Amino acid sequence: MSDYTGRLACVRCGTQVDAVAPWTGCPACARDGVHANVLPTYGAGTTDAAAPDPTQPGIFRYRQRLPLAADVTPVSLAEGNTPLVPTPDLGASLGVGALWFKDETRNPTWSYKDRLAAMAITDARARGAKTVALATTGNHGAATAAYAAAAGLRCVVLTLESVPLTMKVLMQSYGAEVVALRTGPERWQLLRQAVDAWGWVPVSGFLDPPLGSNPFGIDGYKTIAFELHEQLGDVPDAVVVPSAYADGLAGVQRGFADLAELGVTSRQPRLIAVDPFGAYAAAMDAETRVLPRVAAGASVSFSIATPTATHQGVAALRASDGAAAGPFDDQATIDAQLRIARRTGLYLEASSATTLLAVEQLVARGELDGDSRVVCLATSTGLKDIATTAQRLPDVPVIDPDLDQLARYLEVSEDRTPVSRFSAEVAP
Repeated sequence: MSDYTGRLACVRCGTQVDAVAPWTGCPACARDGVHANVLPTYGAGTTDAAAPDPTQPGIFRYRQRLPLAADVTPVSLAEGNTPLVPTPDLGASLGVGALWFKDETRNPTWSYKDRLAAMAITDARARGAKTVALATTGNHGAATAAYAAAAGLRCVVLTLESVPLTMKVLMQSYGAEVVALRTGPERWQLLRQAVDAWGWVPVSGFLDPPLGSNPFGIDGYKTIAFELHEQLGDVPDAVVVPSAYADGLAGVQRGFADLAELGVTSRQPRLIAVDPFGAYAAAMDAETRVLPRVAAGASVSFSIATPTATHQGVAALRASDGAAAGPFDDQATIDAQLRIARRTGLYLEASSATTLLAVEQLVARGELDGDSRVVCLATSTGLKDIATTAQRLPDVPVIDPDLDQLARYLEVSEDRTPVSRFSAEVAP
């Protein structure tokens, strides 16, 4: 029922390993001083392998190209099958032929991390795990906590003191045990100790420099590529993916590679990685064995605020003849968030809003043009961190039920269309 071979291969050197505990990546690259993830391998399939099976739940409609055995029952909350929202006016204003947002905010915990969690928790339960654990700043933790609850597994989340309140509430509401540490490296160090000492199954990575997350979970993102092909009847020219450790980027590229290998398509779209500090742009420019580390700090795009790329992300970009976009500052990002909301009706998290900036940057560089058909991955909702957006918005005035008083707060344009004085100034 699945073409999965039961083996995993390194994204950098191709070394194969078994599936017993592949949490520290490729042993051959490790001996070379490099952290590189290993990901599931699959045997040859037919075009039918990419066809959705309506008898399976959520992303497991595509289980023939997912890493689970025939006798495994999926853990699903009906994730996936998210809408592809066309935005012709916004696309035209940016100078591309067509622009869509793949609206992953429609998933059960309002982010695309549900695809990773569904696959990772399915694998964890199948291997007999009692406890899953991860280091996370929010979306990853909320999704894992929800799916662990559905599977009857204990979930331990190691997060940061600065994590938004909404994220903490979600994780705790789903029953996760949440502990905060002061820095990212502290979380990884503690998670690794717990995995080694207590046999917990990690759903995130824990090495520094990072290599990426749970290998089985990453293949949950392949289903985004399958869905895009199903929705468009073809593949787009480019897909823009907000990226930190590039789990989503790697998974989406693997999905498009599957479609090409199976003969469903004759080409793969270019993948575009975007992050606030330009970590992927620096990595693509470097030819070094160890990926460069760029200056970083606090960011409204905290979900993708990484100082360094991963080898799985760079491999995905090179395999698709892709590109990287960034850096972008907080003001430009929040401005983009409001532009998307006001022109499309989609209120996305700041990290997702960087996709708009990426399209603009690639048009300016001549890498996208009026013939380009582009998909931006809307990875999570802005409702996860409304405090950041609220800082850019004016106070709401309280008035009496008097039309003259209302008129004093509104300006009337020449065509009699009321225009609020109190809207934040946002570029058209």
